[in-house]
Amino acid sequence: MRDFFKQYAPYYKNYILYFFYSFIGIILVSASTSGTAYAIQPLLDDIFINKDEKMLHIMPFIIIALYAAKGFGGYIQAYYISYIGQDITRIVRDKLFSHILTLDMDFFQKKHGGELVSRITNDINRIQRAISNSVAEFIRESLTIVGLVALVIYHSPELAFYGLIVLPLAILPLSKLAKRMKKLSFKSQESNSNITTSLSESFNNIEIIKANSSEKIEATKFSIHNMIFFKYNMKALKTNGLTSPLMEVIGSLAFAAVIVVGGSKVISGELSTGTFSSFIAALFMLYTPIKKLSSLYNNMQDALAANERINDMFAQKAIITSGEVIFPSNIQTINFKDVFLKYDDFIALKGINLEVKKGETIALVGDSGGGKSSLINLVIRFYDTTSGNILLNDTSIKDFDIKSLRENISIVTQRVYIFNDTIASNVAYGYEIDEIRVIEVLKQAHAYDFVMKMKKGINTILDEFGTNLSGGQRQRIAIARALYKNPQILILDEATSALDNESESIISEVIQEVSTNKITFIIAHRLSTIKNANKIAVFKDGEIIGLGSEKELLNSCKEYQRLYNLANI
Repeated sequence: MRDFFKQYAPYYKNYILYFFYSFIGIILVSASTSGTAYAIQPLLDDIFINKDEKMLHIMPFIIIALYAAKGFGGYIQAYYISYIGQDITRIVRDKLFSHILTLDMDFFQKKHGGELVSRITNDINRIQRAISNSVAEFIRESLTIVGLVALVIYHSPELAFYGLIVLPLAILPLSKLAKRMKKLSFKSQESNSNITTSLSESFNNIEIIKANSSEKIEATKFSIHNMIFFKYNMKALKTNGLTSPLMEVIGSLAFAAVIVVGGSKVISGELSTGTFSSFIAALFMLYTPIKKLSSLYNNMQDALAANERINDMFAQKAIITSGEVIFPSNIQTINFKDVFLKYDDFIALKGINLEVKKGETIALVGDSGGGKSSLINLVIRFYDTTSGNILLNDTSIKDFDIKSLRENISIVTQRVYIFNDTIASNVAYGYEIDEIRVIEVLKQAHAYDFVMKMKKGINTILDEFGTNLSGGQRQRIAIARALYKNPQILILDEATSALDNESESIISEVIQEVSTNKITFIIAHRLSTIKNANKIAVFKDGEIIGLGSEKELLNSCKEYQRLYNLANI
């Protein structure tokens, strides 16, 4: 727990004034609680027993003042502490999301999106109370305990001994409950991540679910995750719920001892009725903040478990690091020198040697899993070579600043990414919107006509995943986005797969036009899309087994002949 607060202590320095206001509220609540217990003594002794009429008129104002102070103090404490907690969690959430975005593609391949969403939302929400409200509640309840303990000792040190001696007995069982709470909280958070993952997966794949009438299957899978989450939560509630009855039983032992000893003192005249009643009231009030502290400690275990999961994310570091060389304004060649790439135990590329020059379009063909996309992933540095090197103008790709590198590369994949924003924002994504440039690239991508038929033209808001566009329209928007930043390297990974034959032919001509001063990679299964390629690289099992023009490959490469024959069946 010490490490937890040490981690978040630096944030607190920005909220000194808010803590000051909160502390005033805490003092008011603690003092008025002790004051209420103390007021019972004059209430009974002076008014009910001694018939003091003056005190009768004063006491109502004292009671009103005490409860008003308690209410006002509670309000300002709750507001300012909540503000601190909300703002710190906002900052932590921003930092965590920004940090996750810096991680390698390999990390995102191995982590479910739903789990990451859960870490950023649910886990951080769980620490919010701990870093703000729990601190305030701990101080408030501790001060209340100090005030009430001082009051019971002031009334009768002997009775205070009998009333408080049993409290240490609660430490051992309460600590065991806290340890169990932490384990259950961790499991609860893990199962909550599974729920988020299941939801994210279902909503992202809703078309295939509907197409296969598998709604019941997905609902059953979700129900299992939901039931596991429910069971862990109930176990946690049961564990946390034991705190109160445990304290009640221990408190009853102390109260019974006080009744016996204190009652005999009242009968013998050693204590007045008012003093004993005030003592009893203070003792009763004392157990409430003690129970709250116990419950607070248990709840902290939930925050500690969440914080471990958050820190696990912060501990992840990007392996692919940026170089310092700014990408040149004129790339002439890309050279792959004996390149190997390994994903865990799978070798994706084996000794690739390939040179591509400015103005050339190279097509990468072959069966799925042959290594085509892996080669592209190396160019944009989603992954780094396991061995070998990639040279751009004789400079290692690893020496270039990653941001500078990626600003000069555009990639269009078969899976089109559309943001819930305007068409103009989607086309100019990552850059300042130049409407003239947007319109220019929309025309190049053969998308201008359908865009201008929309009610708001380039300012039309696209739905999530671009569901208000057809597949071909989405792909044209993606091609326009790739052209917008006028890259030196253009990568088209099945970029025309969703287009009809006429549109594909037009886009192929566009690609030929814009490729004259670029290095262009085209991955295609439909060989009709690579008819204008300068050369074709045939991939199989991570190796290039054929390289040349279509005519050359038809004469010399059996694998290309097979692919060609399949395409023309």
